[in-house]
Amino acid sequence: MLEEVERWLADRSWSAADRPLDQLLDLKRAAGTTVSVVLPALDEEATVGAIIEVVRRELIEGLPVPLVDELVVIDSGSADRTAEVAAKAGARVVHRDEILPRIPALPGKGEVLWRSLLATTGDVVCFVDADLRDFSASFVSGIVGPLLTDPGVQFVKAMYDRPLGDAPGQGGRVTELVARPLLNLHWPQLAGFVQPLGGEYAVRRSLLERLPFPVGYGVELGLLVDALHTVGLDALAQVDVGVRLHRHQDGQALGRMAAAIYRTAQVRLSRGHLVRPELTQFERGPEGFVPHTYAVDTEERPPMLGVKEYGRRHVA
Repeated sequence: MLEEVERWLADRSWSAADRPLDQLLDLKRAAGTTVSVVLPALDEEATVGAIIEVVRRELIEGLPVPLVDELVVIDSGSADRTAEVAAKAGARVVHRDEILPRIPALPGKGEVLWRSLLATTGDVVCFVDADLRDFSASFVSGIVGPLLTDPGVQFVKAMYDRPLGDAPGQGGRVTELVARPLLNLHWPQLAGFVQPLGGEYAVRRSLLERLPFPVGYGVELGLLVDALHTVGLDALAQVDVGVRLHRHQDGQALGRMAAAIYRTAQVRLSRGHLVRPELTQFERGPEGFVPHTYAVDTEERPPMLGVKEYGRRHVA
């Protein structure tokens, strides 16, 4: 590990308990900083409501000043009751296609995160996956904390244990098999991140609006790498929030995720000729193995500062 990364681990890795909530509220009130929490959601009716209820109960209601000013669910086309459950629990629900209708929406998580910048106004934007179980408010307060206490910090990722069933520490298979090797080999300054692909991170809007967003599963790696190049390692941080429990995907879905992440890394490494952006996987059928070929996410959205609708909102 680089000496720079060892120093960063000592100076920029914290626990959620290091910053008590009352301290954060005092600092937030003094600075006037606003915080938006965004939950990208697709068919998450089983979990999204409980997450919203925890955020509202512990970080909004009954506090001298709310830690969270805006709680928004961006529904990317759920076929279940996600939108209904989220609204009943107290979130503002916005459909992905209602945001920036001039540009037809593409499928993918990164697309939803990118569009969320137009649906929110907070100085700090905190992304939280909507499939988390046994959710703790520290997933939000922990990663927002450094942005309220240290003006030099601009991007904070959550770190946590990720069990796979009853096996501790065995979640995050794409992280260990794809993302961590890529980062260690090509961006060794980012080798200290425990969960580089985690979906829980808080970022200053002033940074997010300057970054391109891969539309699919590569969004977490892309934002992290681009943030490093834009603001430097010392502006990045991570906070331990405990244990993350969520729905795990099957091996083939993980393969497609891995391909998108590799593609995102490849774009940043070369910006030149790219391999054919498809992935073929196999399933056994009645007469043997059957190939299924999937497109790999290749689109990226430009920095939001270049979108005219976003610029008009700032002028207004």
